[in-house]
Amino acid sequence: MRRNSIKPGDVWTDTNGKRIQAHAGAIFYENDTFYWYGENKEKTDGKNGIWTWGVKYYSSKDLYNWKDEGYLIRPELQDESSHLHPKNWLDRPHIIYNEATRKYVCWLKFSGEIGCFGILTADRFAGPYTMVRDNVRPYGEQVGDFDIARDEMTGKAYLYFEYDHTGVAAYELSDDFLDVQGKGEFFYVGIKTPFTREGVTLFQRNNQKYILTSGMTGYVPNPSEAARFEEWLGPIEIQGNPHVNDETGASFNSQISQVFKHPGKRDLYIALADRWVPEYPMTREKSDIFTRVIASQFDPAYSATEEEMMQLTGAPLLGSANTSIADYVWLPLRFEDDKVFIDWKEEWRVEDYI
Repeated sequence: MRRNSIKPGDVWTDTNGKRIQAHAGAIFYENDTFYWYGENKEKTDGKNGIWTWGVKYYSSKDLYNWKDEGYLIRPELQDESSHLHPKNWLDRPHIIYNEATRKYVCWLKFSGEIGCFGILTADRFAGPYTMVRDNVRPYGEQVGDFDIARDEMTGKAYLYFEYDHTGVAAYELSDDFLDVQGKGEFFYVGIKTPFTREGVTLFQRNNQKYILTSGMTGYVPNPSEAARFEEWLGPIEIQGNPHVNDETGASFNSQISQVFKHPGKRDLYIALADRWVPEYPMTREKSDIFTRVIASQFDPAYSATEEEMMQLTGAPLLGSANTSIADYVWLPLRFEDDKVFIDWKEEWRVEDYI
């Protein structure tokens, strides 16, 4: 059945009727075609130890109907020491095209105790991709969620990443996009869990740059925060939670992975987000309890009762979550002057935007 609209939070299937598996993903646009790629969680049931089964991608002409194109990056099944093995924690692929080298450059995050980046390149978007750098830690510390953005005017690229659960680092990338260069800048420093910023997402609108982040509560969603800046390496201006009238207290039960600017629309920016644990929905009350329980473990200023702690029993942890049934929440951004907002919509259409 063909789709003609986007319904945030609904089960989204491909043209073969199977769940789309492109989590913590992004859209790449080329030759009048949209390519949606991300983590393949089809085998991740929270019991078998499988984290990500490679990176899959899908193609579409309308953003509604997606054809399964197979693997963008295949899992490494023979070598368990490989970062691409399904039991290692591959997260949040981001692909950027380098016009000077004519290479498609893919940065991957490897989570857990590894805490590093891997960088792959290809001669075309569909690959094959080859690992050219592994165990990359630009700041020398374990790395976390990240995003890469290229300036619309200069073509320079920038990397923002959460580091060692203590802040967010920002660097300009080298001309080949394979390394960082220059002096880094650091933001959100000294904030304790669960308020530490992750889920890092960058985008540019006109001359303004933005960063959207989430708190750190694993796969359980939490409030987002937006910030604006005029220069890619800051300083940043905090704008607060962009999710308007959010009764869940948890970013409409989702975590953003990319903001995609529609190439055929004047001002349509789409926040792509995952609803990682649809079977564990948050409410504002539940979100508040969840936040205080976690915060009390790191900051004596917060406290939680034993009863509140018991309410969290059974919450899906990172390794035990069944993300094979994770859904997607795609919503258009709204701007008032230079401030960004995200409103809930049960259903919306690209054609409604100019």
